[in-house]
Amino acid sequence: MSKAGPKVGKGERKPRVDCPVLQIVLPFEEEDGNSDAASAVEENRGQPSGAATPPEERSRRKRKWYSLYDKVFAAKNLREAWRRVKENQGAAGTDGQSIAHFAEQEDANLAELELELREKRYRPRPVRGKEIPKGGGKVRRLGIPSVRDRIVQQAVAQVLGPIFEEKFSSRSHGFRPGRGCETALEVVDKALRHGYEWIVEADISEFFDSVDHELLLAAVNEEVSDGSVLRLIRMFLESGIQMGGGEVEAREVGTPQGGPLSPLLANIYLHALDVAMVEVKVGLVRYADDFVLLAKSREQAEQGKETARQVLERLRLRLHPEKTRVVAIGQGFDFLGYHYQRDGQGRLQKSVSAKSAKRFREAVRSRTKRHSGQRRPKARCCTVGRLRKNQRVAGMIGELNSYLLGWHGYFRGAQVTWREYFDDFDRFVRHRLRCAITGRYAKGRWQQTLPKRAFDELGLVRLEWLPRPRPTVLLHPLPGSG
Repeated sequence: MSKAGPKVGKGERKPRVDCPVLQIVLPFEEEDGNSDAASAVEENRGQPSGAATPPEERSRRKRKWYSLYDKVFAAKNLREAWRRVKENQGAAGTDGQSIAHFAEQEDANLAELELELREKRYRPRPVRGKEIPKGGGKVRRLGIPSVRDRIVQQAVAQVLGPIFEEKFSSRSHGFRPGRGCETALEVVDKALRHGYEWIVEADISEFFDSVDHELLLAAVNEEVSDGSVLRLIRMFLESGIQMGGGEVEAREVGTPQGGPLSPLLANIYLHALDVAMVEVKVGLVRYADDFVLLAKSREQAEQGKETARQVLERLRLRLHPEKTRVVAIGQGFDFLGYHYQRDGQGRLQKSVSAKSAKRFREAVRSRTKRHSGQRRPKARCCTVGRLRKNQRVAGMIGELNSYLLGWHGYFRGAQVTWREYFDDFDRFVRHRLRCAITGRYAKGRWQQTLPKRAFDELGLVRLEWLPRPRPTVLLHPLPGSG
């Protein structure tokens, strides 16, 4: 149940600034006549607060939810949560139970889970820790909950998600309905076309390992007063993590990536950042913990960076001192896998970032491995007819095609002035296939023996031939910011 009250984000209308209307708002623009929650200017933001969201934002909101726990364990909600968990697949948790094993007796398992929640006997198991290489010798720690815990987390997210969607800012794009990397990049594209020439390329140091449990729960409590739901979230936060089957590490701070509830909790925790950026008139585009600030002057950008630092300190977070910088667009910056930079002729280039290109090469290498002790074949044996019958080659091409289509689906938004931009990526793929087929560094005559035409006949996807959006005005020099 909820108390009646005004809708989130409603209030006195602010004067409209004379600037172009974008599909997704930039600072101080309104969406369809309704002020965005993050567009309200904070006052007295330095006052102490026990939660992530500033006190003025809470005072404007009158709706609060008191009875939600029964919605979490409702049979219909649990079954929908199970459907989504099953659809996403994923590995087993610390209990070793897989998706397939749970599905063998899904009705009984769901009924047992509902009863445990109803009687408040449910206790989440520790998550299974897994380290993923990040580059530079560093790793990202993921936490894989058990299947039953993923179902309960998804059930909680389905209940809380719509409540917090009313509150969230249009500047937040990560893991939200109708939003994602594409909409975040669209805003950046438009902002750069409209004179936002100074960028703060930001990085939050170890965000998921640094989330303060009490601040997070206080932020949830701003909207939800159901103690049973808050207790359930606290249990997830404190359930611990088990690395390599060893002892369980207790967690006093942080929330591991990998559970269905983690993205929603991250957005709740960082909502204060969205609100605070409006006061300093700096554009913000945020995807979970990854964000950039956009401004029309260096002074604005520096002020935005300092404001972000202060807000994050209040959240027990910090900007990475080496990875956070203020740059002009001519210097270039990375965001969500793309690299933006203006060339010497004033044209804005949007290309695949160096890190993304490196990951591309690593992914292709992993799918084109050479056999240990593989013998060098004779050139006359490497015909299209023979290679078509080779199951190993067919398997490699099939895996590559699946990866290349997905990769291009994301990076087809690259907009550069030189033609056949993706041909460099295609050449690398063909080179790796030649190496895998011949068992050695295949150059020289092997490029004539296995030309690109041969791989076309074998069905290898060629990135430069895949459809791409038509170039936009992004490539033209921008008008003066005035």
